[in-house]
Amino acid sequence: MDQSHAPMLEALADYHRLDRYGFTPPGHRQGRGADERVTEVLGSDPFRSDVLAASGLDDRTSSNHYLADAEDLMAEAVGADQAFFSTCGSSLSVKAAMMAVAGNDPGGLLVGRDSHKSIVAGLIFSRVTPRWITPRWDEDMHFSHPPSPAQVRTAWEQHPDAAGAIVVSPSPYGTCADIAAIADVCHQRDKPLIIDEAWGAHLPFHDDLPTWAMDAGADICVVSVHKMGAGFEQRSVFHVQGDLVDSAHLSACADLLMTTSPNVMIYSALDGWRRQMVEHGTELLGSALSLARRTRGRIDAIDGLNVLEDRLLGKEASHDLDRLQILIDVSDTGATGYQCADWLRSHCRLDVGMADHRRILATLSMADDEATTDRLVHALAEMRSATESFTPAPRIDLPSPNELQLESEMAPAEAFFGPSEMIPADRAAGRIAAEQLTPYPPGIPAVVPGERLDTAVIDYLRTGHAAGMAVPDATDSTLETLRVAAHR
Repeated sequence: MDQSHAPMLEALADYHRLDRYGFTPPGHRQGRGADERVTEVLGSDPFRSDVLAASGLDDRTSSNHYLADAEDLMAEAVGADQAFFSTCGSSLSVKAAMMAVAGNDPGGLLVGRDSHKSIVAGLIFSRVTPRWITPRWDEDMHFSHPPSPAQVRTAWEQHPDAAGAIVVSPSPYGTCADIAAIADVCHQRDKPLIIDEAWGAHLPFHDDLPTWAMDAGADICVVSVHKMGAGFEQRSVFHVQGDLVDSAHLSACADLLMTTSPNVMIYSALDGWRRQMVEHGTELLGSALSLARRTRGRIDAIDGLNVLEDRLLGKEASHDLDRLQILIDVSDTGATGYQCADWLRSHCRLDVGMADHRRILATLSMADDEATTDRLVHALAEMRSATESFTPAPRIDLPSPNELQLESEMAPAEAFFGPSEMIPADRAAGRIAAEQLTPYPPGIPAVVPGERLDTAVIDYLRTGHAAGMAVPDATDSTLETLRVAAHR
């Protein structure tokens, strides 16, 4: 195929060139009806590109032809058998993948317990039973690593009837699993492997990045183009290969979840990004990796700031690392990551991708350059000086890995949709959670519906919240009360 083409983008250009007009949604009519106070902020171009996808970007009756061509080009570009564009981010794509592999299967699905909240939402929505794979833990750093092949093998031995497995790699911190070995473990049982690679859309396009899931033998791979690529928010692609997953059924599962009014502007940007990566990805990502290498060294040279690298790799740690993710340990300053992130936002107008009790994360991309990284390094140096005057860091009660491994007593869907009640948090230990409780970012639930709460995890969330941790999915945002399954 001719990778210089971008079918969706070109069709949208033709729509404007032909001066088409539709008596159809969207009702703003390419911005004619938009409030000028809105266009003063957003501009008029987004409205011009917001056209109805289902009724012809040219003289044909449907834009499906262009979408199919764009998806075929994407699959060829990354070496997958098929690719599907999604309209609601990888949160939708991963749910579709889980439904296609394990929907209505009594054996459930092997799921890494370090999974993103969107996977837990998929468990609730699909009523799939999770068979948890315990992640690897660095107890001193209070940091989890993706599961090892040995842990996945053990999970299969414990749950041989599971329909498949799902693993997150890269993690939000850039740490990567040994996907090839995990795929071998799954394929020895003729079971498919889903990789939630939301943070890895760029991986196919440079050899110095971690191996991407399709090359490593995964059966389904979900990527978020907006995270490490150049697509708009909500843009995702899921790829499929081999014969362990019915691609037609996967597409049908996605159709159940997908909007019937997809945004052509978002499709077109994704299409254009694929062309950009095929033509210039090696150069752009090579420059980004060089810049990241220099920037990591400059940050690590700041007294009290430690860029994590070797600690994240090795036999008992992660298999590989995306070095565009710069994870910085700030604990030697005496401050928490929450305090540092808040200071950077307030004083330098600079946002970081993640903060926890002892770390902050700066994510670089191919769009960064010396000017943006200079701003980052200078801000971090100013922050380091300012930490001398920070108030003492609030105490956060960190549970041990064993205390974090809550017992699953009910299926997530049963607990979430079943009778529930709100009770004071200090009386919730021993009760079964009926809600997700997720420090965000990175979005890995500390509590999944159906798990039995313990005092250690409740104290962790409450002291963390008081110290600046966001737990956005809690019914009670103060965490004074928690939603639990009603006694029966």
